[in-house]
Amino acid sequence: MLIVLSPAKNLDYESPAQVKTATQPEMLDEAAELIQVCRGLSPQQVGSLMKISDKLAHLNVERYHSWSRPFTEKNAKQALLAFNGDVYAGLEAQSLSEQELEYAQKHLRILSGLYGLLKPLDLMQPYRLEMGTKLDNARGKDLYQFWGDRITEKLNQSMQAQGDNVLVNLASNEYFKSVRPAKLDGVVVTPVFKDQKNGQYKVISFYAKKARGMMARYILTNQISEVKALQGFDMAGYRYDADQSSAQSPVFIRDEQ
Repeated sequence: MLIVLSPAKNLDYESPAQVKTATQPEMLDEAAELIQVCRGLSPQQVGSLMKISDKLAHLNVERYHSWSRPFTEKNAKQALLAFNGDVYAGLEAQSLSEQELEYAQKHLRILSGLYGLLKPLDLMQPYRLEMGTKLDNARGKDLYQFWGDRITEKLNQSMQAQGDNVLVNLASNEYFKSVRPAKLDGVVVTPVFKDQKNGQYKVISFYAKKARGMMARYILTNQISEVKALQGFDMAGYRYDADQSSAQSPVFIRDEQ
């Protein structure tokens, strides 16, 4: 199966990567096109467009202007090891072995507003450009129009290369909207994670993000290839709930922490 994740806003370019192996993103020409658009924005425009502070706006304007090819281990870092948000805290990529990272390279993809689709070991330079950003570009009014069918086409190629037609969607709605399910050559399975609060089980964003990372970790370390085997996921107190689940939306619940 092929897993898709969202990226993270927080990045870690300080910690050394535990592996030297690295690959190049496949859609760098498109990324360069977006960088050119972003270079035309002032810090004030970036702050307004992305609803971020002046400090972050200035930082990202600097990033756009320093972005350059070729990508090397001196100016970039492997994507799976560079992202540092809640999902990646759950995934704990820094503790994956070389063999597990090699498996992830075939079975995991990260959706990205700037890079389109990243393999775990693809080198990535730091950026902030969320998929929902309404960035005017040559192809339309936002990044969904910019990427069009391209991300879906790459996912189809990746599914074909890894040998089956199951896509496990562990991405947020904002990012999965960049995928065209009707044009996917496969079945989409979207796990749902609910935590108990005041006696009711509901999706709580912070916990759900971390759980999506843990599910990705569970699939990678156990090399799971059957959808039914996802039901064995039991990390951090989660358990499969058959009553709330469907074939394409398995639900996992956890009692109040």
